[in-house]
Amino acid sequence: MIRVGILGFGFMGRMHFDCYARRDDCRIVAICDANPEGVQVDRAVGNVAQTTESLDLSGVEILGDFERMMDTVKMDALSITLPTFLHREYTCRALDRGIPVLCEKPMALCLPDCDAMIHTAERCGKVLQIGHCIRFWPEYAKAKELLDTGRYGEILSLSLRRLSARPTWSHEDWLMNTDRSGGMELDLHIHDSDYVQHLLGMPKAVFSAGVKGGGDHLDHVTTQYLYEQNVAISAEGTWTMAPSFGFEMSFHLVAEGATIVFDSTRDPAFRVCPAEGEAFTPSLVPGDGYDWELDHFLRTVQGEDLPAVTTLESARDSVRLVEAERRSALKGEIVSLDSP
Repeated sequence: MIRVGILGFGFMGRMHFDCYARRDDCRIVAICDANPEGVQVDRAVGNVAQTTESLDLSGVEILGDFERMMDTVKMDALSITLPTFLHREYTCRALDRGIPVLCEKPMALCLPDCDAMIHTAERCGKVLQIGHCIRFWPEYAKAKELLDTGRYGEILSLSLRRLSARPTWSHEDWLMNTDRSGGMELDLHIHDSDYVQHLLGMPKAVFSAGVKGGGDHLDHVTTQYLYEQNVAISAEGTWTMAPSFGFEMSFHLVAEGATIVFDSTRDPAFRVCPAEGEAFTPSLVPGDGYDWELDHFLRTVQGEDLPAVTTLESARDSVRLVEAERRSALKGEIVSLDSP
């Protein structure tokens, strides 16, 4: 039985709690939050529905100090679901104490912080996984699987969209503070940037257009990812939708032998449209990307040798990719990614 702790208990902390609580191979032993009283009474909201309406906290120790948590609670694994600007500090502190970590995405606010996290994980020899859940999301994972089989030939084009109203649900509005979250492009749009490089590797360059929010950060961005091969790849992300719009994540993928589409606002949400024959919805694994990223993390902690779905280097590259997109949008020019 894996003893799991959760550090930070906002929307994502509760999402991780839901996922762990549904498993029979782990037990949540402790939750640490800056507002420990709020753990028991508040209900965080976000752009993806949670499954548990009430929390069973029996047997779970609630703490307000992370050092005390590490000193007094035996943990085999830790989910870090803190605001992004805290990822480096608390990930490194946990790893230094010998605790494997699943840290929510994005990895960190900047590349030096990413490098410090990678160095600490390597030095300590402990598992560090970054929670890029879209790589595990059933529809996105199935689309990659279908491409990898070669059944439908090579990819020709891909367009991704992630559209949201402003995320006003975060504690003390930290998501809207770019010094804490990195802004829309690093918190929201990075999901699709990461999926692009998951499918095709890093592009040689990006060309972006955006709408500025606070400072040099963007509230809306549309990016073209430029590759050597003959493909057309783009992604759009925004926090500017009207509150009544809700949330949409979607993609249109055109391969030589099929069009594969997903739209979270439609029913059916996922379809494969072959060049010959009728459109169909393939079978998908149950659950969502949070379930499967936590499954991968826990199995890795237990010593299973699993195929890599995400790596620390690719998580760092996704931060580098978003930084290049931001520079491109602000300068109005193509930005190369040839150098590391």
